[in-house]
Parts: sequence; structure tokens; C-alpha cells
Amino acid sequence: MEVHAIGWAALAAIIITMITIDIVGHVRTPHEPTIREAAWWSLGYIGFALAFGCLVWAVWGADFGQQYFAGYVTEKALSVDNLFVFVLIITAFRVPRKNQQEVLLAGIVIALVLRLAFILVGKAMIESWSWVFYPFGLWLLWTAFSQIREGAEDPGAHQDEEYRPPSIVKWVSRVVPVTDGFIGARMLYRHGGRTYVTPLLLCVIAIGTADVMFAVDSIPAIYSLTVEPYLVFAANAFSLLGLRQLYFLIDGLLDRVVYLHYGLAAILGFIGFKLVNHALHTNELPFINGGEHWTAVPEPSIPFSLGFIVVVIAITVAASLAVSAGRRARARQAEAERAREGHRGGDAAL
Repeated sequence: MEVHAIGWAALAAIIITMITIDIVGHVRTPHEPTIREAAWWSLGYIGFALAFGCLVWAVWGADFGQQYFAGYVTEKALSVDNLFVFVLIITAFRVPRKNQQEVLLAGIVIALVLRLAFILVGKAMIESWSWVFYPFGLWLLWTAFSQIREGAEDPGAHQDEEYRPPSIVKWVSRVVPVTDGFIGARMLYRHGGRTYVTPLLLCVIAIGTADVMFAVDSIPAIYSLTVEPYLVFAANAFSLLGLRQLYFLIDGLLDRVVYLHYGLAAILGFIGFKLVNHALHTNELPFINGGEHWTAVPEPSIPFSLGFIVVVIAITVAASLAVSAGRRARARQAEAERAREGHRGGDAAL
């Protein structure tokens, strides 16, 4: 896939434009997005991603178009797991609801830069050592197993409590001056001739760097679907930039996707198998199959991989919502039973 410098410039322009729209249209005026607003903007981000995929399909052909879509769907599914950590970090720092958009956007921009570095390093490793697919694949298989063990986790609810500094703020305050609480939307605060760091900046850094651990899983995963850095970065960029509004759209609903970790485990396990299988097909290690290629198991095609990922996501969401609805119905029934028992007890006392 030959990508002219104009192609990279166009992708950069799209990303910068989307970030600028976020800053001007949302972050500049701190507010808590409504569900309706978050839904429309989430659809807008998905529309951008789909339009870009159609452009790739038209310019570079169906094969690369399918590679991009498979990579984007995979990254979008894996990015939902990021939201659990984002919720935990923002809750730990007790960021005011109206300032959470700014924190998320700044953290995502940091994550995007770090992921670009991961992508370039991954590309260099793949071009130099084909055997690198073995550790990548085995790591994803282990991650899939870890997802199964972990199960769904309740990220907790946002509460408008009085600010109390988390441990990291106390630790950083020993090294650099940190304000006692939030100063509006400021990340740095100048007072008394000294420059202070605010907890808002620490939260942004925490979100940006926390994404590194997700990149360790997602970058090898997408490289099993396409080895084109242009497509890898585009899929990562569009999935990350849509996280901010997705956070407000499904915040509070994450606990209903009870089978999320099992769905992600199936996707990561499948992709881990693909990586190991591809490494066997291009094997050059003398202690594996005598240094010969092992092609007994055909490599899954990109259309098959895309279909598998989409079906797993659909089943995971449908099953999770069905189970959650049943649990809520049973909880309401139990509450009604307790209310009736209370009334009967009151009548008996009279």
C-alpha cells in the first residue's frame, strides 16, 4: 500500500479538525453533555470513521478497505474497556462533571501521540523480525485468558462529594507544588510567585499514560488484521477520538454490559490465534518445525475476521442487555415484595 505524503497530511488534517471542533464546540464552554448530545456526536464520530473507510476502499481497493474496517471495529470494541479505567481515574480524582470533557480530550490527545510511537515501533519490529508475531500472539492469548478471569467490573458511580486528594496527588505534592483542589478548568495556577499544578493536570496525565497498557494489547491485535501503519493509525485515531462522547453516552451503563470481558476475550483470543498462525506460516525459527513454514491451518481471511468480530460484539451486547434487564426486573419484583411485606407488618401492628 503506497501512501503519498498528501495522504498522511490529509489524515492529520482530519484529526486536527476533529480535535479543534471538540475544543471550540464543547470543551471551551465547560458543561455536562446530555445523552442526546453525546449520542449525536458519537454517531458523528462513527460517520467520520466510516466515510474514511469508504475513501480508503475507493482509493486503495477493497482489500485495504476491509483491513481498515476490521481494524477500526476491533479498536472500537477494545476501546470500550478503556472507559472502565477512565471512569475509575476520573472518580478517584473527583473531577467536577462539567470539567470532565476537557480532561478526557486532553488525555486522549496524549494517548494518540503515544500510540503513534507504538505503531511505528511495531511496524519496524514486524519488518525486521517476522518471529515477533509469536510473542504478540501469545501475549494476546494470555490477555484473553485474563479477561475471562477478570469478569465484569463495576466502575462505580460519580458522586458530587467534597474534593479529597487521592494518593497520587499527595505523592506528587511532595515533589512539586499542587493546589488543594480544582481551580476551575485550570491545569496550572500561578499564585504568590509560584506555579502550582492542579489535580486536573494530574488526571489528564493519568488518563493519557494509562492508555499505554491498552496499546500493548490493541496494537498487536490490529497488526494481525493489517500491517499498514497508515491504516493502523487511522483506526486507532478514530476509535480514540470518539471515546470522549462515548464516555458520556454509556457512563452508568457499563455495569449492564455484564459479558463485555467475555466478548473481548473471544476477540483477543481469535486475534492471538491469527498472529501465532501467521507466524507459523512465515516461520524462520530453526527450533520450530525445523525452520520450515507450517501451513496446515489456513489463515482466516479479512472478511471472515471482520464478520467474526462483528458477530461476537453483537452477541455480547445482546446477551448482556438481556441479562441486565432480567436482573433489574427481579430487583423491582423483590422491592415490591418487601414493600408489600412492610405494609402487611404495619397492618398487623395496628
